[in-house]
Amino acid sequence: MISYKKLFLMMEEREITKEKLKKEIGISSATMAKLAKNEEVSLATIQSLCKFFDCQPGAILSYEKEIDETSILFRLREEQEMKLKGGLYHQTQVRLAYNSNHMEGSRLTEDQTRSIYETQTIGVTEGYEKIDDIIETVNHFRCFDYILSVADKELSEEIIKQIHGLLKNGTTDSQKEWFAVGAYKKRPNMIGDMIETTHPSKVSVEMQNLLKEYRENSNMVFEDIIEFHYRFEKIHPFQDGNGRVGRLIMFKECLKYNIPPFIIEDSMKEYYRRGLKEYTTEKGYLVETCRASQDAYKKLLEYFEYR
Repeated sequence: MISYKKLFLMMEEREITKEKLKKEIGISSATMAKLAKNEEVSLATIQSLCKFFDCQPGAILSYEKEIDETSILFRLREEQEMKLKGGLYHQTQVRLAYNSNHMEGSRLTEDQTRSIYETQTIGVTEGYEKIDDIIETVNHFRCFDYILSVADKELSEEIIKQIHGLLKNGTTDSQKEWFAVGAYKKRPNMIGDMIETTHPSKVSVEMQNLLKEYRENSNMVFEDIIEFHYRFEKIHPFQDGNGRVGRLIMFKECLKYNIPPFIIEDSMKEYYRRGLKEYTTEKGYLVETCRASQDAYKKLLEYFEYR
């Protein structure tokens, strides 16, 4: 089925109303209604839209299929709805939250993360634990549920901001007026050892350009998702939480295109960080690190007899 969701996302991001679009390219109310209902329109209309938005057809339309009952997304949603204990959904929640948070400095163990997920308690502790580590673990579980709910939708600024808002909600960062939970950063930041990122004044435009180019791709493959991740992290659109948001986006997009997803384990963080740092000169390092992580997740799929 044809879909014009990309078109309306672009209109929303550029703050273009239906009335303005009709006036600018001279299409009728009937044609606009067809677009809204995902019905076929003339080639001339598509060409006019592409000229107005300065884009390829793939940036404004796509062909959507029903979710395949053999897909990983269907399995995860099914187990989520069933509240199945110990299955693929359960294990993914724990492993993804533990590894992604631990890479960013969380001191919670995998057992503690599992305890929070399974019993809503932290379990055995050997000393002081940061309250933010606990809050962000619970929030990460909610983020994963959210990406499952929107996994088959086109990636948008709204989805990306919502992931960030869910991740940082209730943390001490959220109490700082300048931090901007669920919104783009207000202060310049860097990655690691002095790697510059996009200035706050340019983030919105850079994100819109990145998403526009990404959505124009009509033949998405694994490497395209990694490319998006690198460019997202280079922009570093949020004050904090960019790595976790970026890795959740990669998982979502793999599910959307029925590509086996992956969890970058804490033990692989130095390879992952080196891959990001050297991406402009050697893309293969980051790609192969993600491939190795994908192979590890495939073993989990095989254990749960996913075919």
